[in-house]
Amino acid sequence: MGNGALSGAVIAVAGAGGPAGRATLLRLAEAGATVVGADNDPERLAEAVDAARYASGGATVTGETVDLLNLEATRDWATRTEKEFGRVDGLVHLVGGWRGSETFTKTNLDDWELLELLLIRTVQHTSLAFHEAIQRSDRGRYVLISAAGASNPTAGNASYAAAKAAAEAWTLALADYFRKAGGEQGPTSAAAILVVKALVHDAMRAERPNAKFAGFTDVKDLAEAIVGVWDKPAAEVNGNRLWLTEKP
Repeated sequence: MGNGALSGAVIAVAGAGGPAGRATLLRLAEAGATVVGADNDPERLAEAVDAARYASGGATVTGETVDLLNLEATRDWATRTEKEFGRVDGLVHLVGGWRGSETFTKTNLDDWELLELLLIRTVQHTSLAFHEAIQRSDRGRYVLISAAGASNPTAGNASYAAAKAAAEAWTLALADYFRKAGGEQGPTSAAAILVVKALVHDAMRAERPNAKFAGFTDVKDLAEAIVGVWDKPAAEVNGNRLWLTEKP
């Protein structure tokens, strides 16, 4: 197991059941963290937790079905996690979703209704639920995964880009909270944004063997970058967008 910045840390992962979640659970566990995953799909979550436990040699990896669209349920998750493990050193936000259209004119605002819930509301709830515990940590981190489209929206991605931009703004406000809480000594906890063009994983490559996935970030590389946020001082990453793809 790892003996670096994450050794003995307790990290919560929201949206832990997808491909990025699976890679992140495993990499955090390998780095020595106790990992507490949440997802709204219990079967998918159980598979991800079991895979991380097995591959990391029996590390402490747990999973819980949580409705992150419910603020009280999310707060209860945060409270239970801190009570059970004695601390919370971070929250990795991997809840995703995408809707797009052929053109700006054909934008369906029903897509916005869904994306606002998945991409913004869950960020609001997890940050409000966990920010005090993260601030109490000597190495607290809130990590949002965002998309390059938030800074460079295209006509057919108006809803998605706007939702990602709003999630980034909310996370930067959390970073300001950490900055102010740190006072003259600077922040001890941080909120950071990892920016990708899109994510790719082995199953996608198997389905489309001739696709190049140019500029995409492999979920394993994303997981490595997430772990890397703890390797840097809080002041260095707090309020920053860390680009894993070329800036637009």
